[in-house]
This record gives sequence, structure tokens and C-alpha cells, in this order.
Amino acid sequence: MWILLAISLVLLPIKASISSCLLLLFLCLAYINHVIDLQAVAFLVLVLLLAWASGAMSRHGHLSRVGEMGLLLSALALFSHQVPGFHNVKMLDNVIAGPHSAPFTLYFNADKALIPYLLLAALPTVFYRHPRTTQPLRRWILLMLCVPGLLLLAVGLKGLVIEPHNPPWLWTFILANFFFVSLAEEALFRGYLQQRLALWLGDYTALFITAVTFGLVHLAGGMLMVIFAGLAGILYGLSWMWSGRLWVATLFHFALNMIHLLFFTYPFYQR
Repeated sequence: MWILLAISLVLLPIKASISSCLLLLFLCLAYINHVIDLQAVAFLVLVLLLAWASGAMSRHGHLSRVGEMGLLLSALALFSHQVPGFHNVKMLDNVIAGPHSAPFTLYFNADKALIPYLLLAALPTVFYRHPRTTQPLRRWILLMLCVPGLLLLAVGLKGLVIEPHNPPWLWTFILANFFFVSLAEEALFRGYLQQRLALWLGDYTALFITAVTFGLVHLAGGMLMVIFAGLAGILYGLSWMWSGRLWVATLFHFALNMIHLLFFTYPFYQR
């Protein structure tokens, strides 16, 4: 069932009709398996009507912006798990990656995974925007080196320690983190928020504001997590700004999370 959703997300920017069919099949299976109920179905029907209306009003500036705002607010509600009727599946319960890693719980979040669909309806360039400049290879190499560098910085700040892992639930983590975390968050923060802000404020101001916002979203993890997530947001934002491709930012996000899990205490160091 969850593989169907992952394939649907992969196909979303290139074969929307096939992606929609797979999404509908996933939602039917999710309803049968009690992952969603009638409240969630009602919400999704309303979102579908809103997306249709937003597209139909695309020639009318003010009305189109109202539709876009409605889709954005719906995406934010899904992101914060505020929409009733979604019963996200707990896949890992208080597992420990290593002896010095804190226990954590992992869910397959059906609500959060739907964010890219809503934002693509709100802003057709969420997955791809033509980059304004072409960056030399050395800058991309430096940006990639900053991914493990950021984790080593966290080690220096005593937030993490080096601790290699190969957990038996690795593939569960990969599926959830790539499609239901990294892609969803990058669609919201880089594909939509940073792109919209860049139109009004310029690329680097948008990059900074989005990274700060991304950091503050992680406030529940403490100030070190806010700083760490904010710096990571700069890396993800640069990868999106330089490439114009949401998948590139998603890969940077996922790569950092994977390196974190495989080589450092995850999600943080428990003394």
C-alpha cells in the first residue's frame, strides 16, 4: 500500500494522470485499512474541489490567490497533523539505533505525505523552476561536503557522537524518511515557501527566512536542534536555488538524515 503512494509521488511531476490513479488506489486501501476515515475523505474532497476551483480561476488574479492560499493552509494543516480522520501508522515504537542513541518512534504519515499534491496544485513550479544561474562543479562538491560537515559540527557542539549503525528497520526508515518526511518538507519549505518569497524579496533573503522558519519548526527538540535544522535549511535551500529542482533538495535532505542515522547517534546523543 505504501509503495503505491511512493510510486505516485515519484510520478507526480512527470505523469500526473498515472500518479492520480495510484493515489486514488492508495486512498481506497488506506480507508479499507482504517488509516483514514470519513472525516479525512471529506477533507480530501474539499481540497480536490479547491484545487479545481483554483485552476479554473487561474486567469483571475485575486481569486486565484485565494485558491492558492486555501491549498497552502490545507497543506499546513496536514503538516501539523491537525486534520481529523488520519490515523498514521506507527511502524517503530521506541527503537534505539545504538547504545548512546535516544529512543525514537517512527510513523508512516499519510497526511504529511499528501502535501506535495496540494502544493503542486497551488503552484505548478513546485517541482521545477528554471535556475537563474549555473553553478560550477566545485560549488556543488563543497555543498555536498557540508552535509557530513554539519553533522560533525553537531558532534563538536556535543549534540551527537559518532556511532555507526546498521539497524534491522533500515528500509522502513528509508521509505518513510525519503517520501513522507524529506519530500513533504522540501515541497513546503523550498518548493513553495522559498520560491514564493524569492519572487517578492530576492533569492538570498528568501533562503535566510525559509531556513530560519525551518529551524523554528524543530523548536520542540531544543535550541541546538533549531540551530542544526536552520543550518541544514541553508544547505537544502542552496541546493534548490542552484538547481531549481525539488528532487535535488529532497536528496540533500534525505542524504543528511541517512548519514545521521548510519554514522552518528540518532536522533540525538543520550548521555
